Amino acid sequence: MTNGDPITGDDDTEPDADGASRTDDDNVDGASGSKVSLPGDLTAITLVTILTCAAVALPGVRSTGLRSVLTVPFVLFIPGYAIVAVLFPEAGVSDGEAGEETDGSERAVRPGLTYVERAALSFGVSIAVVPLIGLVLNLTPFGIRLAPVLISVSGVTLAASGFAAYRRIQIPANERFSVPYRQWSRSVAGVFSGHESNLDRLLTVVTVVALLLAVTSAGYAIAVPKEADAFTELYLVTEQDDGELVADNYPTEFVSGESKSLVVGVGNYEHQSVEYSLVVELQDATVVNNSTQVHDRVELSRQRLTLADEETWESQLNVTPEMSGERLRLSFMLFKGDPPSAPTTDEAYRETHLWITVSDSAEQS
Repeated sequence: MTNGDPITGDDDTEPDADGASRTDDDNVDGASGSKVSLPGDLTAITLVTILTCAAVALPGVRSTGLRSVLTVPFVLFIPGYAIVAVLFPEAGVSDGEAGEETDGSERAVRPGLTYVERAALSFGVSIAVVPLIGLVLNLTPFGIRLAPVLISVSGVTLAASGFAAYRRIQIPANERFSVPYRQWSRSVAGVFSGHESNLDRLLTVVTVVALLLAVTSAGYAIAVPKEADAFTELYLVTEQDDGELVADNYPTEFVSGESKSLVVGVGNYEHQSVEYSLVVELQDATVVNNSTQVHDRVELSRQRLTLADEETWESQLNVTPEMSGERLRLSFMLFKGDPPSAPTTDEAYRETHLWITVSDSAEQS
């Protein structure tokens, strides 16, 4: 600086080839061996990734709205931005400069992206990469579960951010991409500086808020789909000679005192762990005018089981009827928690049954 140079308050910055302000840290050439700090945009990407992992993993936070707020950009934008930063470390020409003719200057052939192109490409790359990570995980023993997906996407994002920072260091400081935070903040402040009318300010605020709401709503709908209705599955199947379970060939002819086997299954899709009670009864029942009347009943078995969310339980059950008669109802009643002292099918949470005939053993001899 000469003695005639004016001293201003912004002497810590200097404009680059694109007119954007850069700090002294950005002007350090990586080839000189000087310390170069992590760029601001990649620092933000790293912080959002770490905060998202904490919001998903910490018990006190993962049930709050903060999890949804962080996971939407984490899935739809963050991984793609880091990968695009690796592919395009150079600063791109601005929209106004892109159409200008230059005399073979480096700016005219620079391979960087404009801010709009970079943002759009970040969304597209994220939408392509995250499902690809899920596809790869599906081929591994880990499967598509929350922990493996979170670790994989975070690992890809952090690795790409580090490599992007390394690539920026390898190119001259005046060609590196950087986000002009100060320039943008001045532009936003200019709207409220008194040079614009009140109507222009109001329209600007409404437009920005509407855009943010639209993007957030669309991202939330994609990243956090509506939770399916809670339900429990109760079913009966039979085991074939080859070990395959099929919903067919149910035993309907029994002999009193002799056993035949069935496989009963329970699937928990209640979005939480549930304790069940399964009661199996043989009932002498008749159906009159869509109303079932039970004349006699014999309890064959009763057992308790606890299933985690999306867990399925199957067990082979040997049915040994002690009551004989035609068209008896073999009823499987599932209850949440403890069953009533005298359980009925109307009180059961889930119920399925078979109509069977039980012959007396004396008749068979």
